[in-house]
Amino acid sequence: MGTFRKGLLGGFSGTVGTVVGGSWNGIDYMRSRPVITKKKTPAQDVQRLKFTLAAKFLRSMKQLLMISFKNASSKMTGQNSALSYTLKNAVTGVYPDFEIDYKMALVARGSLPNASSPTATAEGPAVRFNSQSNEGLGSASGDDKAILVVYHPQSGSSYYTIGDAVRHDGTALLNLGVLKGQEVITWLAFVSANGKDVSPSFYTGKITLG
Repeated sequence: MGTFRKGLLGGFSGTVGTVVGGSWNGIDYMRSRPVITKKKTPAQDVQRLKFTLAAKFLRSMKQLLMISFKNASSKMTGQNSALSYTLKNAVTGVYPDFEIDYKMALVARGSLPNASSPTATAEGPAVRFNSQSNEGLGSASGDDKAILVVYHPQSGSSYYTIGDAVRHDGTALLNLGVLKGQEVITWLAFVSANGKDVSPSFYTGKITLG
């Protein structure tokens, strides 16, 4: 606490707000209060690096996650819910060499059943998704909209469509001519026709486009 020596308009000693007052050789002075910077702990460095990695992976899927993760948590946005899940389940490795385990990552999450035995293969510069329709299993319906997701790790870009095919079709194509010859990561999921329920995504593998 500061002390005024000559009333409100006089010099003072000690700390008042963000300034420090004092006197030297009979001359009053005032300087800014020093800012104390807390040193980051190793645990904070670890968490910060994990957060950066997970956020980079999900950043290009923001609009998708608002739909595909919207029911995963009532207290968070779809993007934040996906980020929380990824941090807990899909970041692997030892500091500082963390990486995303794409097999464990989800790009959609909900209670709607996914399709049976989904696969993804390269079909020229496109990805062909195939699955066996399991309409009638639980809440699965033939008109559930397919969510096709492709992630390009090298650029941090994602490509996806919703509703270009339905569960009953058993097949769907996502054209990616801009990524010809590139290695990509793929997932398949479904959202109900009314948009109220989503399936957990199924990792359909890492493939190289033709």
